[in-house]
This record gives sequence, structure tokens and C-alpha cells, in this order.
Amino acid sequence: MADSKDITLKIDDRDVTVPPGTLVIEAARRMGIEVPSFCYFPGLSLQAACRMCLVEVEKAPKLQTACTLVAMPGMIVRTNTQQVHDARKGMLEFLLANHPLDCPVCDKGGECELQDMVFTYGADKSRFAEEKRHQPEQKWSEAVYYDAPRCILCFRCVRVCDEGMDVKALGVGQRGSLSTIIPNGEDHLDCEECGMCIDICPVGALTSGTYRYKTRPWEMTYVSTVCTHCSNGCKTTLSVRNNEILRANNRDLSGFNKDFLCVKGRFGFDFTKHAERVKLPLVRRDGKLAPSSWEDALAEVSRRLAEIHKASGPDAIGFIGSNRTTNEDNYLLGRIARASIGTNNIDHHRTADYASLIAALGPQAAVASATMTQLYEADAVLLIGDDPTEQSPLVAWQIRSAIRHRNARLYIINSKSIKLLRKANGFAEVPAGGESAAVRWLAGGDAQMDSGVAERLAALKGALEKESNVVIVFGAELTGAAVQDLVKFGSSLPGQTRYIALGDYANSRGASDMGLLPGMLPGYAGVGDARARDKFGKLWGAKLPDKLGLDARGMLAAAVNGNLKALYVVGANPVKTFAVPAKDRLGKLDLLIVQDLFLTETAQLADIVLPAAAAYEKNGTMTNTAGEVQLVRKGGDVMGTRSDFDILRILSHQLAKQGLGPAISLRTPDAAFDEIRQSVAGYGVSMPTLLLGEAERTAPVSTLNGNAKFDVPVGAIFSSHDTLFTSGSLGRYCSTILSLPEAAEEVEVEARP
Repeated sequence: MADSKDITLKIDDRDVTVPPGTLVIEAARRMGIEVPSFCYFPGLSLQAACRMCLVEVEKAPKLQTACTLVAMPGMIVRTNTQQVHDARKGMLEFLLANHPLDCPVCDKGGECELQDMVFTYGADKSRFAEEKRHQPEQKWSEAVYYDAPRCILCFRCVRVCDEGMDVKALGVGQRGSLSTIIPNGEDHLDCEECGMCIDICPVGALTSGTYRYKTRPWEMTYVSTVCTHCSNGCKTTLSVRNNEILRANNRDLSGFNKDFLCVKGRFGFDFTKHAERVKLPLVRRDGKLAPSSWEDALAEVSRRLAEIHKASGPDAIGFIGSNRTTNEDNYLLGRIARASIGTNNIDHHRTADYASLIAALGPQAAVASATMTQLYEADAVLLIGDDPTEQSPLVAWQIRSAIRHRNARLYIINSKSIKLLRKANGFAEVPAGGESAAVRWLAGGDAQMDSGVAERLAALKGALEKESNVVIVFGAELTGAAVQDLVKFGSSLPGQTRYIALGDYANSRGASDMGLLPGMLPGYAGVGDARARDKFGKLWGAKLPDKLGLDARGMLAAAVNGNLKALYVVGANPVKTFAVPAKDRLGKLDLLIVQDLFLTETAQLADIVLPAAAAYEKNGTMTNTAGEVQLVRKGGDVMGTRSDFDILRILSHQLAKQGLGPAISLRTPDAAFDEIRQSVAGYGVSMPTLLLGEAERTAPVSTLNGNAKFDVPVGAIFSSHDTLFTSGSLGRYCSTILSLPEAAEEVEVEARP
């Protein structure tokens, strides 16, 4: 429905109604009329450098640039006259004066905007007889190459680096026809290596080091999936040829991240073909891991688990799951632990307190949880702890974009200086580990506070009380009762306050939602909730245990003292994550099973190693840190591995033969997700929306009562503090990222207590 303030103009003899301030180029696109432009890009400042978007405007003395022309009431625009056609053709002739005609070897061939425009408007002959100016190609980093003669000086790369990334790694040198793009390191880039400049370049001037001269666009298939690294859930499009992933980008602008991808999303896919991938099951024989068949390995897993179950009981077995595996994988792992084995000894590396946030929000969780889009639409953002630029790059991008496009205000409470402070309207610096006390003070609690800190918090609180539509973003610094205090404070602010808890990895939120917790079933139903146990018990065909299980640290401690006899680890590296001494295979364990991609520190100690498929090699769903679920689609394939889903499904059948629980009849991730949608609170999402490639917000509601909602053991929740160039244990296998000079300066910082 049109707003009363909307204006109407005529483009190519058709009326169009648009909001005030709309550019003519955007008004034309609303009508399906493509006005060509090289320099214009939505969300960036206006440049009017390429002059390709020239249009006729009635009563105007000359052609106008549609990318800078604001639509006005009654305006009459023509985009396809002979004068417009000739002008665009002339501009192309100038652009091609020094542009090399090397389309057959250019990596942008088949995807080049200049190539498309030349086919549409270009002349078949050039009036320039002079020899083209040539410059050698420049290697700015292992990820970014620059070919100056191909550059058309649209300045998209300069603007996205300056305005979008707030890095300013690119500029323009020389003048006139000698103008060229120059990096901030003289002959190399010193930046965040996000590669945004590559994908935003309309020609082949900036190209990817991972894709150079390997294939052509029409020889590949394209798979839209979810990035496997941080928890923000960016969509990434994998370019696949012969089951091998050759490139990742998001040029189709799908997903809430639109054109944004960080260095890990764009270049962190090559771990899939790393030489150290485990491709055969390994079973320890005579003290050494030796290759085995899948049949023998899974039979031995089930037999030995059954023996330990019979001799020592179900609570002598524990499970540590992953925050990178899909919701369906995690759902099956929880089902095996509780229905097949009969134990609540199940956990994962928790990097954010989603459970406390869901409990604190109560019935309002559906409307009070912010999505990534709502973060961009916020009028104000309060950031507590964390460093989004390093740990949650899309969150940082959305905050910067909200400030740049919508004049949003940013307020920060942190114990350290972070890059986003450049954009902050208010900053309350607190002592290391003081974020919880600061939140308690804001909520009116009895927190003891240094006078200087209290003064800064008071100023920040006063500013926030004048805001509306605030989104509060917090990291692992806040857990348990501190999250309850935060929601209490947020509820006192004007308007609708929303929240995002920032976890570390691709499915950190999904692992919690699916019940990889010692005290909670899927959907945050407590294990002591008889109704929830009965519901899942009937669904899974077994009586579920009601005893609170051991968390990850508890299981590792029990392994040392001998109370835990078997540990099943899926997609995790607890030896490194929890800084556990690796002597004697985690203590007195009789059986250690690891299901993973590589021989991590934990896998090297295992009795049985099962080679799993990566997230880019399977189907399913993941839930990002904002509670938005998306489809994961299979891109490449690695011979010898199996998906976590298939491994767990087959294992359930093997365990059933040993008399342990019913076999899982779900044969595909799709079938498992149908069951999740029907049984897990908050996951009754729309399948058509997901199939269209969009995200659906989940809305689980905790059933825990009393103080148990916020009873979080010390050290149970902690961040890995990854940087842009690290990704837990997986990061060490991302060869392109590790080759970057910026990454060489980083020390792999994995989770610490």
C-alpha cells in the first residue's frame, strides 16, 4: 500500500510510485527496467564516475545520471532513447580505450558487468589506434590480485572498504588517465582480507587468489549454504566443480548478510580438501590407530559401548557434541544418549548462555529476540562484552551499517578497547570481568562499583533511557543471573527492547536448542519436567532418564577419576578446548570414540576415529546466534567420509542389536527436521520460507522453574575469543587464511577456562 507521502513519476511511459528521496535508478529497477551502472552500488555513497546510467529527463537541458538523480513528483524519464543509447555506447568506447581484450583468460569472464554492457551497447570497432597502456598484474596478498589495465575506476572497492568495512585499505593514486587503485601497504594489503573488494568489482581488475585460472563460471554448479565458521549464519554460495569447492562468495545477495562475507566466509572453505582429512575409520590395534572398514568400526563401537553399559551402567558413558554440526545431527546425538544409552551425560562447548536468555525472556522470547535484520533496523544498540569485529563480523557490519544508513547510536560496556569504539556514542569501561557487575548496577542491584565506573555507567544509562527500539547484544561475559539482570534493565527502557546473545560457532545456538545440555531436553525443557520426558520418550520409544547429567568439565573430571568409562565425542576437541592434560587418554577411560574431520589432539588419543563429512558436504539446518534457522545444503564431497547424521543413524541400529534402545527410523535429515518441527518448542517454522533460501526465527520457551533457570556452573560457558583469522581447531586447516600475513601475526587462540 502506497504511503500518503509517496510520489509518482513516469519512466518509459509507465507510472511508478516511490517514497520521497528514491533515486531514479532504484525507481526504474522497481519497474524491472535495468539502468546500467558500474559505479553505483546500493548502500554506498554516490560516485557518478562511470556515466553509464545516463537517462533523458523531460525539460532537462542534457542527459542526467540516474544514480544521483532524486525522483520528483511528475518527473518524466526515458531510459531507452537513441540519445541515451549513443551516450552509453560512447562511454563504453572510452572505458575500452586501455582495457585489455583478454576475456578468454580473465577470471571474471562470463560474470563481467562490462562484458555484458559491451554486448548490449558496444561498438564492434574502436576509433583508438594507439597501443593500449599495459601494467603488470600485482599480487596484493595470497587472496587478492589487482590488474590495473582492467580497472574502470568505478571506486566501488575503495568505498566498500572505507564505508562498509571501516578499514580504508584502498585509495586512488595518480591523476587523470594514469589513475590507479593503490593498497595501504604500498605494494600489499594490510587489512581484514575480507575480499569484499573482489566481489564488488564489476570487472576483472580484482580477482581471488583461490579461484585464479581454475575454471569458468558455466562449468560449475552453485550451492547456497550457511558458513561453517562463526555463529552469525551468513549465507555463502559455494562454486563447485567435480565435487570440489573452488570458490565461495555471496554475489546473489541471498541471506540477511546480503553482500557481506568476512575472510572466513569467503576464503575459509579449503579445509575440505586438506591433506590431513581422515578418510577411513581408524581403530586402535596394538596401541596404534589402524585403518578399518566402516562395518567393523561401527560394530566395535556398539559392542564396546554395550559391554560398558552392562558392566558399569548408563551413567558411565558420556557424550560431548559439536557446535558446528547440524540441528539434525545434534538431535540424533541427544536421542542416542538419552534413549539408547539412557544417560543425561551430554554437553558441548557452550559459548553463550542461550538457556538463561530464553528463560529470562519467558513468553516474550518470540518478539524480544532480535534477528540480524532487526539489528540493522535498531535505533540504538547496547553492546556488552565481546568484540564483534573479530568474533562476530556480520554483527559488526550490521551495527556499522545501521549507524551509516540510519544514524543509529551505539553504546558499549567493555573491559577492553575494541574497533567499534570508533563508532560509539557512549562507552563505559569496566574492569576485566566486570560486565556482570555493571549490568547488575544498571538493573538497580547492589553491585559494588568504583566511582569512576559508576559515573560512566550512569551517563550511559541516562542516554539509553532516552532511546527507543534498542537491541542489546552481549557475549559470554554474561551468564546465569547476570542475563536475568540484563533483561530486567532492558525491560525498563522505552519501546521494544530486543536481545542477541553472541556465541562463537556456526551452530552454537542450535546445539543448545537441540538439547546438548546435561539438564535440558530439546527446546529447553528441563530433564526433570515429567511431561517433556514423556513426550520425547513416546516419540523416541524409550523411558528417558530424569537424573541431571554431568556437564563437559564434569565428564572430563569423571574420566580422570575413573567414574566415566566411555566418552563419545562428535565434532569437538575437548583436550584443547578445556585445556585437559592428554596423559593416559583422558585418564581412566576404557573407550574414547571421536567422530571428526581431522586427527585433533582428542582424536589422536581415541580408540576409534570415525571420519565425518564437513558442514559443506551435507544437508540439514543450522540456527544462528540470533535464533534464525536456515538450510544447509551439500556442496562438495570427500570419498570415504560419512555425514554425522548417517553415522549416528547407523550406530543406533547397531546399538539396538546389542539391546540398547530402539533403532532410529529417520532416514534423512529432512525427515529428522520434520520431527524437530513437530516436537521441539519454537521450531514450528515455515518450510516454504526455508526452501526459498530465507531464514526463519525460532521461539523456544524454557520450562525450567525457579532459580534453576539461572544456575550455571562456573566455567561452563566461555568464549574461544577467535579472531578474524582463527576458527577454533578447524582454523588450522584453512590454508588460504593461514597464508595471509595478517593471520601469521595471530596466535591460534582456542577456548580457555
